[in-house]
Amino acid sequence: MKDKINHQSHVDRFLGFQELYDANRPAAPKRVTELLALYRGKEPELVVDVGCGTGLSTFIWSGIAQRIIGVEPNPDMRMKAEAKLQAAGTGAISFRPGYSNDLGLADGEADIITCSQSFHWMEPVSTLQEFGRVLADGGVFGAYDCDWPPCIGWEAEQAYNKLIAKAAEILTRLVPSEEAVKQLDKSEHLARMKKSGVFRFVKEIVFHNEELCDANRILGLAMSQGGVQSVIKLGAAAELRDELGQFQALTETAFNGESRMVLLGYRLRLGVK
Repeated sequence: MKDKINHQSHVDRFLGFQELYDANRPAAPKRVTELLALYRGKEPELVVDVGCGTGLSTFIWSGIAQRIIGVEPNPDMRMKAEAKLQAAGTGAISFRPGYSNDLGLADGEADIITCSQSFHWMEPVSTLQEFGRVLADGGVFGAYDCDWPPCIGWEAEQAYNKLIAKAAEILTRLVPSEEAVKQLDKSEHLARMKKSGVFRFVKEIVFHNEELCDANRILGLAMSQGGVQSVIKLGAAAELRDELGQFQALTETAFNGESRMVLLGYRLRLGVK
């Protein structure tokens, strides 16, 4: 049954651009570890990072939790995470294939489960039931996402939005509806958590983080978006030429050849079992 509700198209969407993704996506903020540990009420023994991608949201727990497991069904993303782990040489972290609704862990084994920019790709009912099974009493689930695009100036941000909208429009034309990805509305994450009956307490926390960026980094971030990459894989990149060119030009103007700290807004939805 679980195999039928785990969409392979959601996994395949992120094939083949793990290097671009890892080089340009923001690393998970330290604030996440502080907040989730606060609501757990103690230092976590086991943290499970589900939909961990290349490990950008996994390695932040090093030195905080005794064990950290990154779960990722996409082989390319997981391969990159494992290569980074080998270079880091830490024994506390491990990566494994798997789905959010079938973690292969014991009942009550985890102190904290996280989904960094990934919960919207998961079947929510079976996923939250599985998280409830694996979390210890008083354990915490945190789903957190950053707002796209980063704060770089209204003209460049508007051009970013047009690029993403154009990619979505192209995919609507080229991909049959039964094969299209079906991501959840992130604004409804908290309601889904409440409805699940798994958590005694739920809350949304809004905060921000800053990262050093230049125009190339911001352009790479846009290129790492799944919709843009899907258009490229379908051989329709030429249809994005105008929107991409405008976004690049406005971003280069915004940064004027310099690097600067860029603000990213975050939304953390957490639940305490």
